[in-house]
Amino acid sequence: MKRLVARLWRSIRGSWQWRILWFAHAKFVVGVTGVVRNDAGQVLLLKHRLWHPDRPWGLPTGFAVKGEEFASTVVREVKEETGLDVVPGRLVGLKSGYRLRAEVAYEALHTGGTLKIDEFEILEAGWFEPDALPAGLQGAHRELIRSTEPVRQPGA
Repeated sequence: MKRLVARLWRSIRGSWQWRILWFAHAKFVVGVTGVVRNDAGQVLLLKHRLWHPDRPWGLPTGFAVKGEEFASTVVREVKEETGLDVVPGRLVGLKSGYRLRAEVAYEALHTGGTLKIDEFEILEAGWFEPDALPAGLQGAHRELIRSTEPVRQPGA
């Protein structure tokens, strides 16, 4: 029986295999977060209108669109939410185990642009020192900031 299934599987190569896999497996949305820093090592934080009022502060975050590379999601989301330009860096977080989503996080470096918040989603935006983060910051985002804190040279 296993040989028959293997032979059948090999005979339907290509897009049909992908369709069968798509129907047979779980579907997820992917949330992508950016730990955006400026040249001074400060972190960009946003006060989100649609988040819980006790924890409105967080990193720039959004969902990947179909076919989008996750690092590109960071660039797009930061631009949409703040008007700022960033260059994505290394992958710093990957978490699954949620019912319908997976979470991905990247470091990113601010490279330019003019701060203009998306007033539908964002109430406020600001640059914060890693040791002076606002009250109401998402716990997972606080941990991401701590785990990615840049190493500073003595005397810098």
